[in-house]
Amino acid sequence: MSDLLTLSADARERAGKGASRVLRREGRVPAVIYGNKEAPQGVHVEEKALMKALMTGHFFNSVVMIDVGGKPVRTIPKDVQFHPVTERPLHADFLRISEHATIHVEVPVHFTDETLSPGIKRGGVLNIVRHELELICDAANIPEEVEISLNGLDVGDSIHISQVNLPAGATSAITDRDFTIATVVAPSGLKSAEGDTTKTEGDGE
Repeated sequence: MSDLLTLSADARERAGKGASRVLRREGRVPAVIYGNKEAPQGVHVEEKALMKALMTGHFFNSVVMIDVGGKPVRTIPKDVQFHPVTERPLHADFLRISEHATIHVEVPVHFTDETLSPGIKRGGVLNIVRHELELICDAANIPEEVEISLNGLDVGDSIHISQVNLPAGATSAITDRDFTIATVVAPSGLKSAEGDTTKTEGDGE
């Protein structure tokens, strides 16, 4: 499960571009907390603290408790906008959730057992189609990653979502197709050799 993150925030007294620029000059990032049938709440958080949370690598898959004047609000990050040149955060959106809300998250995939894949042993290459899986799960039990074993995979074999043992309580958000997550493809040298052979045979006709 992803760690619970905490951010301290202050309520925003003024809205608008001018007020936001002032906050950014002071090392603060304007943000909004919305959802859960409550009115949106404008806040601002410390830029350094937000960047530290972003650098965890699982910020968007974590429950973030935002402490607004001593009142904790349970949220899930939905978006962070960055400056196109400086890459400093300009604004953040947080969705207010209840403790056991059912949420939609994107969880990274971690492949294991490469040494047990005959295809990779023979020089095959793992072509990853999806680096993350869209899952529906309990907000109190968000998986940090989904492990997928490559044991037994040969060249030409694929891994589909139906073959994956998802973490307890999690289901795929995509249910209308059995999509491909990764495929073991032939090494480029073998492909070139096969292509050259075909070309030679064609020239000889």
